[in-house]
Amino acid sequence: MSVEQFDLVIIGSGPGGYVAAIRASQLGQKVAIVERERLGGICLNWGCIPTKALLRSSEIKHYLDHASAYGLSAGAVGFDLAKVTERSRKVANQLNSGVKGLMKKNRVTVVEGVATLASATSVKVGERLLAAKNVIVATGARARELPHLKADGERVWTYRHAMVPPAMPTELLVIGSGAIGVEFASFFTDMGAKVTIVEMLDRILPVEDAEISAFMDKTLTKQGMTIRTKSAVEKLDVKADGVTATINGEGQAFSHVIIAIGISPNTEDLGLEALGVKMDRGHVVTDEWGRTNVPGLWAIGDVTGAPWLAHKASHEGIVAVEKIAGQPHAHPMDKSNIPGCTYSRPQVASVGLTEAKAREAGYEVKVGKFPFIGNGKAIALGEADGLVKTVFDAKTGALLGAHMVGAEVTELIQGYVIARQCEATEAELMATIFPHPTLSEMMHESVLDAYGRALHY
Repeated sequence: MSVEQFDLVIIGSGPGGYVAAIRASQLGQKVAIVERERLGGICLNWGCIPTKALLRSSEIKHYLDHASAYGLSAGAVGFDLAKVTERSRKVANQLNSGVKGLMKKNRVTVVEGVATLASATSVKVGERLLAAKNVIVATGARARELPHLKADGERVWTYRHAMVPPAMPTELLVIGSGAIGVEFASFFTDMGAKVTIVEMLDRILPVEDAEISAFMDKTLTKQGMTIRTKSAVEKLDVKADGVTATINGEGQAFSHVIIAIGISPNTEDLGLEALGVKMDRGHVVTDEWGRTNVPGLWAIGDVTGAPWLAHKASHEGIVAVEKIAGQPHAHPMDKSNIPGCTYSRPQVASVGLTEAKAREAGYEVKVGKFPFIGNGKAIALGEADGLVKTVFDAKTGALLGAHMVGAEVTELIQGYVIARQCEATEAELMATIFPHPTLSEMMHESVLDAYGRALHY
């Protein structure tokens, strides 16, 4: 077996792996990337991007269904589920081609196949052996299943099945209320399904600020969803014409089920255990730079644990590669500045500490809030449902956290992320001029409200 020599070999081409490959190439490294399925990984092909294409279709349908609210008439709005799905797949395919182009442009060698670690610094792919000074594991994760909650692709789905649904659900059960569960619940509700969300914890979107979770519960219920918290699905009885779910000891019939109870890291069969790589509940343990306990072996993205987010993986890839390349400006990532986004209707976005976590950490806090109903642009858009909440350290004025629910908040949150990254205090934020009329004005008003100075509510 001949040996192919590289500076860096990356296993996995998701948003962590392919971004790391590009950055390494920019820094003059000879790079190979190994992918067993499609370039771009789950995010680009089966997650982040194609789900947003689906949600765009359901959003437009929602607006057409409510055209009269804008003085318009659209008549009865139908849809072709196959064409909605086809559009989503075309978007994914376009971006997959884009990643192929980026690999070629940046002179990254793409190796197709299943990788195993022959050593900490060599990777076997079929009959090929790729040797390198460093290896990065970026193999991502997959949908988590339980013995009594297994997908069959027909009536019981994971997110991958729900991306290409064989039929339109009439009565849909969504198990789990994290971002994935709530996004699919939102999509299928707007497409006409009757949706029930079951969550074991005491509130939906449990990682978000409690006030935002409560707002979403109320809003989704108003849209027609049934929200069942502190509840467990104990059994699924699947038949040809539907599924009976046993929830808290009682049976309920559904046409389809989506299992959205988290993810499992893709760390099996890589050879990690044989190398003595330190693991924690299936995830690879790394330091702040992405280094494992085995010299020369690094890991980034979902395989390293929460938060399981594409942008976190990408940034971890850059951090690791710049450290490998000895860049003097390299610095570890501050995970408290990673924004979280849920692309439901309404959207949810956040960064930093929730109010409860800030108080638990011992901070004396100042909290500001501003509702969408107080914003002229939101009212003009017909999107007056929402809330912006900011949490400050009362002693220093540091922005501890920001939490938003409403139209386009996944675009707005970056303003607060930049503020935290630049260590802005309430003084800088208050002195910032926000354009009018925009939704972003609510971000300013929430800061002002924390200090008793809100102007428009």
